[in-house]
Amino acid sequence: MATSAISLHDVSKSFQKLLLRGDHGTVKTWLLKPLALPAKPRGERFEVFSHLDLEIPRGISLGVIGRNGSGKSTLLKLLAGIYKPDGGTIQLEGRVASLIELGAGFHPEFTGRENVFINGAVMGLSRKEIEARFDRIVRFAELESFIDAPVRTYSSGMYVRLGFSVAVNVDPDILLVDEVLAVGDESFSHKCLDQMIAFKKAGKTIVLVTHDLPTVERFCEEAVWLDGGCLRAQGPPRQVVDAYRQEVARREEARFQDERPEDQCPAPAGLLSKDRWGNGDLEIIRVRILDDQGQDRHVFQSGEDITIELAYRVHRPTADVVFGVGIFNGEGACAYGTNTETDRIVLPALGSQGRIGFLLEKPQFIEGTYFLDVAVHARDGHAYDYQSRCVSLAVRSSLKDTGLYRVPHRWLLPDGTK
Repeated sequence: MATSAISLHDVSKSFQKLLLRGDHGTVKTWLLKPLALPAKPRGERFEVFSHLDLEIPRGISLGVIGRNGSGKSTLLKLLAGIYKPDGGTIQLEGRVASLIELGAGFHPEFTGRENVFINGAVMGLSRKEIEARFDRIVRFAELESFIDAPVRTYSSGMYVRLGFSVAVNVDPDILLVDEVLAVGDESFSHKCLDQMIAFKKAGKTIVLVTHDLPTVERFCEEAVWLDGGCLRAQGPPRQVVDAYRQEVARREEARFQDERPEDQCPAPAGLLSKDRWGNGDLEIIRVRILDDQGQDRHVFQSGEDITIELAYRVHRPTADVVFGVGIFNGEGACAYGTNTETDRIVLPALGSQGRIGFLLEKPQFIEGTYFLDVAVHARDGHAYDYQSRCVSLAVRSSLKDTGLYRVPHRWLLPDGTK
């Protein structure tokens, strides 16, 4: 078994909650009375970690995932020594470099050159060692024209470039990287990833906090999932990421259910509202979205079967009936729409009430939130019951296509391979 590069044993960390003095109960009162006394401790503490144990083997890349507020950045700051634990022990083997907060460790009034030397000294390098690395640091950061300007004049991307360049060029044994890399431009992000791959090959230990789950699966050998300061899972990235995605889907599903309107019960005499219209001869009394197990769902992975079920009630029998479904994205663009007449479906005689299903077989929708229009109408389009944006569903995907729908495709390469 590999020797641990990082060991956390029984670590606890909490923060003091603050309360504005005086009558600052809202932002409005603070704006109206800006000279009131500053914030003071409330006496309460917010606990981030309690008795956390974590072992990170030497030479692996560890991805740390979890929702906002789960303790990911606090963990990195504990490892970097920015925070001290309230209890427990943290041991790190070797030199540590970190890129955690935008501008952390930089003095805004000093130049980029001066900050490079200050940061290098903080990380344990002598002036001679920093001078030997200086040109490489500036060249990697692409800041040759700005290195003697005060860093307060730098853009956020320039901050990131200089901070990352210093971190990777001090030859650390452990590299801690937070979501801050997302601030940089795409070209520099690729450059950073290439450097981190080189670190992996050199046997360095990398701890990466990110919301980019595909990067964790592709780049890391191990992953941990933090949830409310607790270690929910640790192991192979795909296994941990799948568990996290299932929990995210479960929570989103619960939110969709909470926001779901009550079953529609329109007045048979007719329907007329902003999002619903028709004469009420036939009415759609319920819309359900079902998975391939027949269970109510509102969050799907792209490519999963989706069934839209319409429960109807007949108030005035007629043979002139068409059922239709339209799927729209959040901006109102139609992703797909059809009806039984278009698909040449011959409907049986309808009883007083019943259900009809519309099965989407492995639809490749682009990730996003979609809304349904459902309708029952005559062949000439006269509406019995048309409901606009009556229910929503979310589609999740690891791909980053654009548009509405992932069209089946392949690339034909110059050498003839497909």
